[in-house]
Amino acid sequence: MSPRPAGVPPVNGAGSRRKRSKGDLTSQAILDAAERLLETKSLDEIAVDELTSGAGISRSTFYFHYESREAVLHALSERVADDLYDSAALWLRRGSEPPADSIRRAIAGTVALWRAHGPVLRAAVRARDTSELVRGFWTGVARKFVESAAQQIEIERDAGIAVPGPPTARALATALVTMNESMCHSLSLSRKSAARDREVVDTLTAVWLRAVYGVSE
Repeated sequence: MSPRPAGVPPVNGAGSRRKRSKGDLTSQAILDAAERLLETKSLDEIAVDELTSGAGISRSTFYFHYESREAVLHALSERVADDLYDSAALWLRRGSEPPADSIRRAIAGTVALWRAHGPVLRAAVRARDTSELVRGFWTGVARKFVESAAQQIEIERDAGIAVPGPPTARALATALVTMNESMCHSLSLSRKSAARDREVVDTLTAVWLRAVYGVSE
């Protein structure tokens, strides 16, 4: 969580202001086509011809940018992981903001991202069992999330704000990060409902507050 996942460009800065090249636009078209197709099909069911048709390109152009469908999913995963990082950072960099407020905003952002990109994230979860590329990427992302959350828990404990262990900060962070993924994965499979989303945000916020700080809102 703390360092941005490798290969993901910064959200702000000079790099984001440069004019996008034709290659950038082609890559973006492929990714957009893949995300649309993942709404109704699994990655294994998507043919390269469907990706080229959706992006309006030739097969040779596709393979110039991506060597496989798994590589496309990897690129999509990088894009979403960047947004997940930014959401989590609302708590990791909370400053003087009350923990309850920062945790709630971070979790609400994560829930919204799972709603918006559920097909991509679910495809990535499934691909962990079959694609070394995707598995390696998400293993690294999960490690960063856990390490950063554990570091923040230790900071809060040292400041006397969070309750002391056991469990260790890392064990607690692992449980909480895993819980978030499981709950959001399940939520993304359900019919969109603002009430249900609020309930999940309320539940996850309450668990994080009680587990880390020993308090409720």
